[in-house]
Amino acid sequence: GSEWRTFSSESGGEDKSRVGGAENTLLGSSDLSTIIGPGRGGASFSSDGNAMYNNRRTVSSSDRTLINAFRTISNMADRINLPKTIIDRANNLFKMVSDGKNLKGRANDAIAAACLYIACRQEGVPRTFKEIVAVSTVSKKEIGRCFKLILKAHDTSVELITTGDFMSRFCGTLSLSRDVQKAATSIAKKAVDLDIVPGRSPISVAAAAIYMASQASDDKRTQREIADIAGVADVTIRQSYKLMLPRAAELFPQDFKFTTPIENLPQN
Repeated sequence: GSEWRTFSSESGGEDKSRVGGAENTLLGSSDLSTIIGPGRGGASFSSDGNAMYNNRRTVSSSDRTLINAFRTISNMADRINLPKTIIDRANNLFKMVSDGKNLKGRANDAIAAACLYIACRQEGVPRTFKEIVAVSTVSKKEIGRCFKLILKAHDTSVELITTGDFMSRFCGTLSLSRDVQKAATSIAKKAVDLDIVPGRSPISVAAAAIYMASQASDDKRTQREIADIAGVADVTIRQSYKLMLPRAAELFPQDFKFTTPIENLPQN
C-alpha cells in the first residue's frame, strides 16, 4: 500500500500526498519530484506579498524527451502486440542512444522506431521492417537511416534475420499445413545455403519458398495472397521464385508428397 505521511498538527487543510511516484530508473531525475505543501504563516511569502514557492514539477528537457519516446515506443508496440520485454529493451536502447551524440538532429520518433525494430530482432520476435514502419509516423527512409547509425555508433549486434524466422508466422497466417511449412522451410534454407538467391532479402526468399511448396501440394496459395501476408510485392516473390525453380528438385525435402510434380509447377 501507499505510505501516507503527514507532519502537520493541523491536518485540516492538508493534502496528504504520497511520498513519491513509482520510480523509472531510466530517467535522470529518478522521477522523485517534490511537491511543496501549502504555506503556513508569513514565511511562505516574500516582503512584497508574492508566494516564494510554486508547485510546478520541473522535468528536465532530456527527461521529457525520454518520457515522450517511451510513450511512442509503447504505443507502436501495443499496435503490433509486442510483449513488455521488447518495450523495455527498446526503451533501454533509446536511452543509450540519446546519451550519445551520434544521432543529433534525427527525429526522436524515427530513433524510437529503429530502437523497437532492433529490440524485436534481439529478442527473437521477428517483425518485418515494413511492420514497424506501418505503426510509425516517420518515413521508412528516416527509420532506416537511424537504424544504420545506431548499429554503427553503438556496435550493437543485430542477429541477421534468417528465412526461418518468418516461416511459421507466414504459414500460420496462410493456414498452411505442417507438411507445406516443413517443405517451405527446407526450400528456403537450401536456396540460401546453395547460394541460389544471392542478394535477395530473407523475406522474399521465405515467401517464394512458401509459394513453391504450396503449389506442389494440394493446398495452393497465389503469389498475391503470400505477398499480402509477407508485406512484399508480387514481383519480388516472382524474382526469387524464378531463381529457385530450375533447382527445385534439390530444394524439396526427400519425403515430400507431391500433388503437382516439379515439371508442372508454374513457370513464373
